[in-house]
Amino acid sequence: MTAIPTTDIDLWSDETLLDPYPAHAALRELGPVVWMERHGAYVVCRYEEARAALRAWSTYASGRGVFMNEPSNERLGGQILLCTDGDEHTRLRRVMAAPLTPKALEEVRDHIDAEAERVVGRLVATGTFDAAVDLAQYLPVTIVSSLVGVPADGRERMVDWATAVFDTTGPLNERALSSLPAVIEMTHFIEERCVPGQLRPGGWADRVWQAVDDGALQPHEPPALMNDYMGPALDTTIIATTNLIWLLAHHPEQWERLRTDHSLIPNAIDEALRMESPIHSFARCTTEDTELGGVTIPAGSRVSISFAAANRDPLAFDDPDRFDIERTNASEHLALGHGRHACPGGHLAKMEIRALMRELVARVERFEVVDEHRRLNNSIRGLDRLVVRVVE
Repeated sequence: MTAIPTTDIDLWSDETLLDPYPAHAALRELGPVVWMERHGAYVVCRYEEARAALRAWSTYASGRGVFMNEPSNERLGGQILLCTDGDEHTRLRRVMAAPLTPKALEEVRDHIDAEAERVVGRLVATGTFDAAVDLAQYLPVTIVSSLVGVPADGRERMVDWATAVFDTTGPLNERALSSLPAVIEMTHFIEERCVPGQLRPGGWADRVWQAVDDGALQPHEPPALMNDYMGPALDTTIIATTNLIWLLAHHPEQWERLRTDHSLIPNAIDEALRMESPIHSFARCTTEDTELGGVTIPAGSRVSISFAAANRDPLAFDDPDRFDIERTNASEHLALGHGRHACPGGHLAKMEIRALMRELVARVERFEVVDEHRRLNNSIRGLDRLVVRVVE
């Protein structure tokens, strides 16, 4: 066993969040596991070790929380799908993911395709639009929120709530603390409005409550599980869509290749997820002394697993900083997690993005970026403004 290197790099500083990749490269160079002095936690930035840790769910546990601050871990550990393990995770996932399987999603495919055609046609006709707001938010906010079945008067706040929730998953810095009022607002909305009688009958949220009657859930569990529909179902899809448009706008040769061969759309989506992972990391807690990459991590340690850094590991991806929609192993990225905790909404997110891309490649000759602004968030990486001009 070798000594674990230490670092004073702050992965949650403004500077690093705006451009994390030099820090990721430095951490990968230091070793497979690095001790972060500022945060009292380990970080894993290499692909092989990150993938191994994600697979070893009983050793790198989620049930004690997956966040970088203890108040969030204490509040949500063992409560939401993201923060459970083993049989408990399987039981909750069976309920939450039921409408998100590929077979179940076939029921909404035509609706998603029709809405994608409508919104892309309308936006392309204007010539200039904000791809982060007008395009990327449209399907998650209009369709997904309707499928979830939450009251209409709360949908206009769902994106802001999701962003705030992700801010509170990092360390308790100023961003996290300033997001607490929005998180409390969302919690009150869930407790007061996301209850039987106020949800759309037959909607995904209503089915969660129905699972109580069926004996699959306990009466106290549905409110906490609403977090899984209110946040990840929206923000990660919005960010992934925006990142893909941003990459294609800045790499016109890749856009032209995509227009030539529409069959590359699924791989282009995976390559964008690899290059610009919407969620850059989640943490785990070790349940026992464990060996990873030739070093020993003690039991009870907080370990941050960096999806974004692993996805640019040159040991796993050739020329990893190059955006290549024909990359043969793009689908091996860890942006949607891996193993038992792989994102249950991944199929839906990709269905939405594919629908938009099919319409765009048929209508748009090229994108020109007019204005862009990158958001600062403790857990998600993307743009909150991406104004593009399109040439038909």
